[in-house]
Amino acid sequence: MSGSADRVAVSPLVALAVAVLAISTSAILVRWSDAPNVVKALYRVTFTVVALVPLLDGGEWTSLGRIGRRDGFVAVAAGVALALHFVVWFESLDHTTVAASVTLVQAQPVFVAVGAWVLLGERVSRRGALGIAVALVGMVGLSFGPGLLAALDPTVASAESVAGAQYGNALALLGAVAVAAYYLAGRSLRRRLGVLPYVTVVYTACALVLLLVAVARGHVLLAYPPHEWALFAAMALGPGVLGHTVVNWALGHVETHVVSVSLLGEPVGSTLLAVVFLTEVPTAGTFLGGAVVLAGIYVTASARRSVSGV
Repeated sequence: MSGSADRVAVSPLVALAVAVLAISTSAILVRWSDAPNVVKALYRVTFTVVALVPLLDGGEWTSLGRIGRRDGFVAVAAGVALALHFVVWFESLDHTTVAASVTLVQAQPVFVAVGAWVLLGERVSRRGALGIAVALVGMVGLSFGPGLLAALDPTVASAESVAGAQYGNALALLGAVAVAAYYLAGRSLRRRLGVLPYVTVVYTACALVLLLVAVARGHVLLAYPPHEWALFAAMALGPGVLGHTVVNWALGHVETHVVSVSLLGEPVGSTLLAVVFLTEVPTAGTFLGGAVVLAGIYVTASARRSVSGV
């Protein structure tokens, strides 16, 4: 990470492998929890901040104290986008398969590239454009392929299950767009802050947004059984601290494209864990569509210096 943690003799590639494994558990933990999705997201983010704050050193606290009004606005904007990402992605897991949801939400490098081109005027290389096109084809196939098959053969799946899956897939794509907005909004702030100060300020903003949404919706905040609190903590310490925070740290030690490509292991890991722990076996169509999406993400990520980590 940053500060004193940067001096720990840990192989970045080993740390990255552990991070990808930790991130891969996220969808399983979300599925196991029965709490409202906004509450799951609230405690994942809050417990992550609680775990990271003690790691801040004096210099990092000083940098946090120097955040001005403009950077504060950027942090809030990034926090709002991140909150939307968590809520819609968690909701998608209620309607579609882990394999489809995780693959689609991992398509964020494609939307980062498109957003940087449209909003910031950054040039997209031919290789990047090819990757975006391939990924979009895969997304269409993964999202609407089951519906086409059901239309051709009604015995494949019911109209209700197909509609539910397509809704979940749409939410996962919205989650990818939201996290891409988070990256684009927070990019300038990340350049001026170390990993831990950046994550702390943005996650705090995200947690406050989620708290307001939870209260506005009238959700229960505290009356949950012990196993739910254990799942909240696991979401924070696994995918949050050991996962995305370590990925952010790894960005300072290995090439960006190595980190971006390594994150493609998340859909694979999550799918395997879903088979083991949820007995959820993807269809051949999901495998095919997912493979095309991942191929497009790989080409896009390797064609540009992208940011990573949630």
